[in-house]
Amino acid sequence: MIPRSAPELSPLDERELAELEQLLDALPAPLEPLDVSMTDGYLVGVLLQPQTVPAAQWLRHITDVDGREVPPSASLQRLHALVRRRHAELERAIAQRQWFDPWVWELDEDASPSEAVMPWVAGFATAMEFFPALMRIDGPALLEPLAQLFMHLDPEDLEDADELLAEIETLEPPANMAEAVEMLVRASLLLADVSRPRKAQPPARKTPRRPGPPPGRRPPPRR
Repeated sequence: MIPRSAPELSPLDERELAELEQLLDALPAPLEPLDVSMTDGYLVGVLLQPQTVPAAQWLRHITDVDGREVPPSASLQRLHALVRRRHAELERAIAQRQWFDPWVWELDEDASPSEAVMPWVAGFATAMEFFPALMRIDGPALLEPLAQLFMHLDPEDLEDADELLAEIETLEPPANMAEAVEMLVRASLLLADVSRPRKAQPPARKTPRRPGPPPGRRPPPRR
């Protein structure tokens, strides 16, 4: 019998996702919380840092983009619990290089796929702003996946990023929502290969062969 996932580790269902959205929307001014799509991209950006970011540091930027303190309450505890579960789900997927479903949704029929995923990428960019260790890694392997993400943002928001902008110019925009979502996941896992490389599995130990007669020869008869 396969044990059920513990509630604190199980993915959020649609009802809980709607609850998280309501909790974020209910935070009072002047707080500026992320929306659920931005939160998801932000969490991926946090998880792709080369060193683990303590929860106390990344949680505060979800309830307010500038990290202002939120008074303790039961609703804040519930919000944090829901976000931590999504964080754990994404952490498992990224560590195992498995597909995950980004929290992005189609807009009206006139909106492009890039416009639909833009909040998710904006959340990712928010993580890069407050936790810049990933962006400081020097390596050509980062360029293409970063371009696949930042291509959905306004080029004017990418300051001092000439090389990245040049790479974006070589990319075709996604033709549909499925392609845009696939690009988000693929780019995230490619970045993980650089910032969070998987440990190489040790080679399997060979079982030593027992001594015996050479192949094709019969053993001598016993006396």
